[in-house]
Amino acid sequence: MSDSNTTDFINPSTFILLGIPGLEAAHVWISIPFCTMYTIAILGNFTILFIVKMEPNLHGPMYYFLCMLATSDLVLSTSILPKMLAIFWFNSREIDFSACLTQMYFIRCFSVIESGILVAMAFDRYVAICDPLRHSTTLTNPMVATIGLAVVLRGGILILPHPFLARQWPYCRTNIIPHSYCEHMAVVKLACADIRVSSYYSLSVAFLVTSLDMFFITVSYTQILRAIFSLPTKDARVKTFVTCGSHIFVILASYIPALFSFLTNRFGHNVALHFHILIANVYLAVPPIVHPIIYGVRTKEIWDRLLHLLTHKWT
Repeated sequence: MSDSNTTDFINPSTFILLGIPGLEAAHVWISIPFCTMYTIAILGNFTILFIVKMEPNLHGPMYYFLCMLATSDLVLSTSILPKMLAIFWFNSREIDFSACLTQMYFIRCFSVIESGILVAMAFDRYVAICDPLRHSTTLTNPMVATIGLAVVLRGGILILPHPFLARQWPYCRTNIIPHSYCEHMAVVKLACADIRVSSYYSLSVAFLVTSLDMFFITVSYTQILRAIFSLPTKDARVKTFVTCGSHIFVILASYIPALFSFLTNRFGHNVALHFHILIANVYLAVPPIVHPIIYGVRTKEIWDRLLHLLTHKWT
């Protein structure tokens, strides 16, 4: 290890990302599924954006929220995976201090934004199923735009203190981050200062956002399930239940790994470091490929339009 990485300094110009410590020999093999996931995420989410833009019949609240989710997924996956793959393939471990803080901000910010969009989508489904006659008057275009703006502002404002606090700390221990990206706590733990303010604020934001969003999602889908079981025909109940069940699966797949990673980072001192980092990577990389499949391919209107485009192209 070079002296420049261990000698005393106040503010490093660069950090060194180690990737997945303990699994360096397997970096190339680990990169294959992550590269595949990134490719699918890019293609899937751009396809949704393209289809919704080209099809006027899809210009409605559900699809506007779906486009917001696709955009968030693109930003989130692009914030982490290109640099991670560069580490795995080219051993490109250096990252500029400002770039590291920017990556930290984008990952945290768009994670909160994505959570807010899932709440908005649950509310949209609640109104569409439980009060369909008022759906078009409740979720007007201005209302959808207002909800989208509120979700973005919430994420941007709540996470803004993270990079500002991290920039204030003196880093006089090392500039080596035992992670594959600039995860917030992995960075601030390198500071030789009292980081309790940053740690408590991060924990409070995570708890507040997760608990409130999960509460509203749970209330929405509880009402949806009650409405489903009151439908007159069995076929209608099954069809609606399958659709909502897939949405609930996506929500659980988004929240549970994220919560597990967050808690193990702070309290799971007996969890192997490489396992924690793999989970931290998976919970950020998997939702951007699951969302286009569940919300896109399983949505009949989008699937029909995609098939039409594909068959028209090859005929």
